[in-house]
Amino acid sequence: MNLNNGGVTVGLLLPCRMDLSLFPPSSSSISPSANETCLHKCNSHTNLHFNQLYFYFYGHGYTPTSTVAPTRVKRRQRNIIKQKRQVSADANQNPCTQTDVHKRNEVLPWDDMIRDCVKKGSCNEALRMYSQMQRAGKEPDKSVFVSVISACRSLSDLQAGRKIHQDIIARGFETDVFVGTALSSMYVKCGSLENARQVFDGIRERDAVSWNAIISGYSQNGHAREALAFFNEMQAQGIKPNSVTMVSVLSACTHLLALEQGKQIHGHVIKSGFESDVIVGTTLVDMYAKCGTVDVAYKFFERMHERSVVSWNAIIAGYSQNEASYEALALFREMQVQGIKPNSVTMINVLPACVNLLALEQGKQIHCYAMRNGFESDIVVSTGLIDMYAKCGNVNISHKLFERMPKRDVVSWNAMIARYYQNGYPRESLAFFNKMQVHDVKPNSVTIASVLPACAFLLALEQGKQIHGHAIRSGIESDVVVGNAIVDMYAKCGNVNIAHKLFERLPKRNIESWNVIIAGYYQNGYPHEALAFFNQMHIHNIKHDSITMISILPVCANLLALEQGKQIHGCVIRSGFESDVVVGTAIVDMYAKCGHIVIARKMFDSMSSRDVVSWNAMILAYGMHGHGEDALDLFTQMQQTDTKPDHITFIGVLTACSHAGLVDEGRKYLESMMPDYGLAPKLEHYACLVDLLGRAGHVDEAHDTIKKMTLEPNADVWGALLGACRIHCNVELGEQAAKHLFELEPNNAGYYVLLSNIYAEACRWEDVAKLRTIMKEREVKKQPGMSFIEVNREVHTFLAGDKLHPESEKIYAGLKTLYVQMKEAGYVPNTNLVLHDVEEEVKENILCSHSEKLAITFGIINTIPSTSIHIMKNLRVCKDCHNATKFISKIAGREIIVRDANRFHHFKDGLCSCKDYW
Repeated sequence: MNLNNGGVTVGLLLPCRMDLSLFPPSSSSISPSANETCLHKCNSHTNLHFNQLYFYFYGHGYTPTSTVAPTRVKRRQRNIIKQKRQVSADANQNPCTQTDVHKRNEVLPWDDMIRDCVKKGSCNEALRMYSQMQRAGKEPDKSVFVSVISACRSLSDLQAGRKIHQDIIARGFETDVFVGTALSSMYVKCGSLENARQVFDGIRERDAVSWNAIISGYSQNGHAREALAFFNEMQAQGIKPNSVTMVSVLSACTHLLALEQGKQIHGHVIKSGFESDVIVGTTLVDMYAKCGTVDVAYKFFERMHERSVVSWNAIIAGYSQNEASYEALALFREMQVQGIKPNSVTMINVLPACVNLLALEQGKQIHCYAMRNGFESDIVVSTGLIDMYAKCGNVNISHKLFERMPKRDVVSWNAMIARYYQNGYPRESLAFFNKMQVHDVKPNSVTIASVLPACAFLLALEQGKQIHGHAIRSGIESDVVVGNAIVDMYAKCGNVNIAHKLFERLPKRNIESWNVIIAGYYQNGYPHEALAFFNQMHIHNIKHDSITMISILPVCANLLALEQGKQIHGCVIRSGFESDVVVGTAIVDMYAKCGHIVIARKMFDSMSSRDVVSWNAMILAYGMHGHGEDALDLFTQMQQTDTKPDHITFIGVLTACSHAGLVDEGRKYLESMMPDYGLAPKLEHYACLVDLLGRAGHVDEAHDTIKKMTLEPNADVWGALLGACRIHCNVELGEQAAKHLFELEPNNAGYYVLLSNIYAEACRWEDVAKLRTIMKEREVKKQPGMSFIEVNREVHTFLAGDKLHPESEKIYAGLKTLYVQMKEAGYVPNTNLVLHDVEEEVKENILCSHSEKLAITFGIINTIPSTSIHIMKNLRVCKDCHNATKFISKIAGREIIVRDANRFHHFKDGLCSCKDYW
């Protein structure tokens, strides 16, 4: 046998390999002196070699002498002798056959070594020894089975565990409390709760340890309700819970956010005297904090006689998760003052507090602490630091930290992918996803859910499809979060039909699934379908959340569906979402866009808190309704608060000035943006100013404003000038504006129509005909005028000359009657607006069947006299319809509210709120 250093491994393993051959070695194969030498050599070698040789020699009747045995052999011998004495003592107390004692003595060395391997974490070696023991013809007993099952549990090796379970059944040990508990615990760790329950139910006499194994197992595997049920059954059977039980059931209460049950179990803890146990106390702190009662958690934390670093981590995490970030940072400082050294978990718990406060400087200090104490190499801490810097707006530092990480896991990659997107860098987010795959890091469900929004933002449908394919191949498409992200991506990329099909195929839907499809349909111009999905939610008993309200209220506003909007407002109140600033703003916007500016203002005034978006919504609402002075008064009020105006605020202010003809005020506000508020005017603001000047008749000044702009004018700016030329019939300047617009947006039919109207009003019919020919050549199609009215919670749509409505005959008959009355009252049709060179009578008939006139007549027929009529039109209302509606409001005695593409018109008693300035 070669025992030199170079060949020691082969030499030492030779006896064992001989034992695995078909022929057992003879006693003369290996001399006693060689045995002693092997064990001496092994004493400085691995546990594997030592254990294999020890068992080989012991199994073949050789016991090393005490004078030559290595240290580990001596220690092993002492343990075996001690256990043999215990077996003999047990035999005296519990009479058994000499054969039983002999069997136990034979198993003892194997049991001792297997248990030792498990204790040291060499679980694979323990399983190999178990196999070797069986091949040696030694029959395992309960103690051995407990050890090898523990090894399977540590390895999460379900297959090996089941195989050993069969051996246990074969030897009749399954009902033994110790073996059964070990088996149950193993199955729990491997995620096989059904097997764990079967084993548990088969145990003859269960003790607290058995119950703890099943309770903790169910709790840790997300079955908290079942864990609590087991706890109740345990008590019913008279088994007294111990501190381990309390920790498990309190964790179950935490998972369920079951505060009341947690309080009851706290009562058990006090009665049982476990409150002073630091682990139980820490679990109580965690339970109260995660159930939202962080003040109670802190009071109990203060009463704790002993606190570990885990206790401090629990209370810091509690404050951080409950958005009490200042308190979390204060506790982080306090624990150091009290001599408790923070660990890596402390870092992970305190960093979100810095994120919540956007406290970058404090985050940097924690980063320095982590570096000094060696925590930066911890992958979870590094990922937390990456997240903190990115959420505080320093995504470049996050990137540098990521590149410095010695090791990265999928969570680290996910952090970078998500944070790049959230910081406005969707391309970089996609690039990181691609780089992640190059590095052979397998994306998980969080990765897919993080990268798909970047595809949606970039309208990168092809890349989105590829990622969808990856989700299918990886088997994570069925994950509800991933499924929602896929539906959202297709919807935002304009493929709402595919989004709908995928939504229908989702194996499980949550509230976010419904929110995504509602928003998807609305954003793609299908408000009716969005409203239908909202109604389906109620049929399926899906409880809405604040996001649902934020998604559906704009739909009601878009459809002028006031009654449904009111019902949704009622849902908001009943659900307690009214205090949500975003929901409150959506309610203000809905009422304003449905024509109820007074109610909108009441809702605005009743809001408990307002942000800049809330102020903007109300200012814009006043502007849309032509209440310029009210808009400016509100802007003044806003300046007296802590809310700073943004670019949208000034769009609202300038729009209000434009619709109210407040020229001097509009000039003043635009000029004040940079010096007073640090906001450089954008193209949208110049478009508002051009519109303001043009409407007021300062067309040349509007043109000069465009020429003096430092920014390149876009279609909005030139469109505002063309609209002004339409109002004031300025053909020359209108042609200049149209030339720019035809270059910028050659397929926008609206600009061709505006120029045609200018030509028609100037009686330049040849130019009208030429424009019509150009539109045909360029395949530019005019958007048809449509008007909408809600009656009895149903939205009705009308087109010009529409005769498809079920009540068409009634509508045209009613309109004919109205026309006679209108003409008697002095109404004269403005036939100049008809862009066709036809007879006057034909022109009148064309004007008579405009969509808004049909919708108004339908409203008069189908609503109670004296009720107001609300109409929405997708285009700007024409001059003739505006004039006709004034007459109808007086003749019918109705208030008629019309919302066109630009603003609101409130008609009453023959007058309009715009005072014909529109």
